[in-house]
Amino acid sequence: MHDETTPDPAWALETLAIRAGHQRTHEQEHGEPIFPTSSFVYGSAAEAARKFGGEEQGNVYSRFTNPSVHTFERRLAALEGGERCVATSSGMAAILSTVLALLQAGDEIVASRSLFGSTVSLFDKYFGKLGIITRYVELSDLAAWEAAITPNTRLLFAETPSNPLSEVVDIAALAEIAHRHEALLAIDNCFLTPALQQPLTLGADLVIHSATKYLDGQGRAVGGAVVGRNKELEEVFGVVRTCGPCLSPFNAWIFTKGLETLSLRMRAHCGNAQALAEWLQVHPAVARVHYSGLPDHPQHELAGRQQAGYGAVLGFEVKGGREAAWSVIDATHMLSITGNLGDVKTTITHPATTTHGRLSPAQKDAAGISEGLIRVAVGLESIEDIRLDLARGLDALI
Repeated sequence: MHDETTPDPAWALETLAIRAGHQRTHEQEHGEPIFPTSSFVYGSAAEAARKFGGEEQGNVYSRFTNPSVHTFERRLAALEGGERCVATSSGMAAILSTVLALLQAGDEIVASRSLFGSTVSLFDKYFGKLGIITRYVELSDLAAWEAAITPNTRLLFAETPSNPLSEVVDIAALAEIAHRHEALLAIDNCFLTPALQQPLTLGADLVIHSATKYLDGQGRAVGGAVVGRNKELEEVFGVVRTCGPCLSPFNAWIFTKGLETLSLRMRAHCGNAQALAEWLQVHPAVARVHYSGLPDHPQHELAGRQQAGYGAVLGFEVKGGREAAWSVIDATHMLSITGNLGDVKTTITHPATTTHGRLSPAQKDAAGISEGLIRVAVGLESIEDIRLDLARGLDALI
C-alpha cells in the first residue's frame, strides 16, 4: 500500500502541503477522509487493554486520537519542520495548553508587548492566578528581552510580525538569548504561516498557530496547533488528552484541505498587501502605514532576511483619531468589518475597540494601539476594488 505519512525529504513545501500526512485506509481513497466518530471499537478485550494502556498504537477516543486530526498534525509538522504537532480547539487553546504543559507556579514568561489582546489577558488574568508571572518588553529590543529574564524565566513568547503594527524580532538572536538562559522560545506564526516563515529552522523551540487564520484561509473553522520537538509536545499532548481542548475531526479536515493552497494564497495575499500599503503611504488622509514590506519600516531589512514574504496584515493611522477611523471603516461597502483575519475576503477593524479593546489605556499605548489606527487583513479580491472601497472613507477626510 502506498503510504504518504512519511514525506520524501526532497519534497518542496508546496508538495508537502498537498501530499504529507495522509495515510490511506483500506478503501484506497484519494482525498483525505473525515472520521466523525467519538470512539473506536476493538476485536477483543485484550486489544482494548493494550491500546488504552499504550502498549499498542491505535485510536482510543477522539478527544486525543482521531485519524482526521492526525493527518492535519502530520502535515503541519512537515511544513514547519517539526518532529510533532498537537492540534487544539483554537489558537488560544494552543497557547493555554503549551503553558499548562511546560510551566508551573513560580515560573516566569517574558513576552512581547505587541501581542493579541486575548493572549495578554490569558497571561495576566489566568496564568497570573496560577502563580505564573509575565514580563513584557518591546518586541524588537533584544537587550530588553535579556534584561527581563530572571532565574525563574522558563519561556519567551513572541508574535512576529506583530498584530497589527507588523513589528519584527530577530528570531535566531532571540533563540540564542533564550537558550543561554535555559528557557524555551515560542513563536506565534499564524500571520505568516510556514509558507513565509519557519521559526524552528531559525532556532525557536515551539511554533504556535491559530489555524483559524491562514491555515484555513477561508474563515470556515476555528482551531489551533503547537509544533516542535516530541519532548515538549508529549507534555502538550498530555494537556489536550486530559483537559480536553481538542480539535474536531471536521475542522481538522478543513484545515488539511486549506494547507493544499497555502503557498499560492500567501503569495497572492502578499502581493495585494504590498500594493495597498504603497497606495496608503501616499494618501493625504493617512498619517502612517505599518507594514514591514515598506522600505521605511524599522525592521524591513530583518523581515526580508528571515521571511519569504511580508504577509497580508497591515495597520494604518488616519488623522482625526477614533472618529475619523470609524468613519473610514463605516464608509466601506465591500470590506468585511470583523476582527478576524486570514480570509480570502479582506477584513477591516479598529483594534483599539475590538481586538485590543480589553487592554488598559497604558497597555494600548505601550503596544502602539492608537485611536486612529485601522487594521486591514488584505484578501484576494481585486486590489483595485480594495483601494476603491477604502478611498470612499479616506477621500472624505481630506
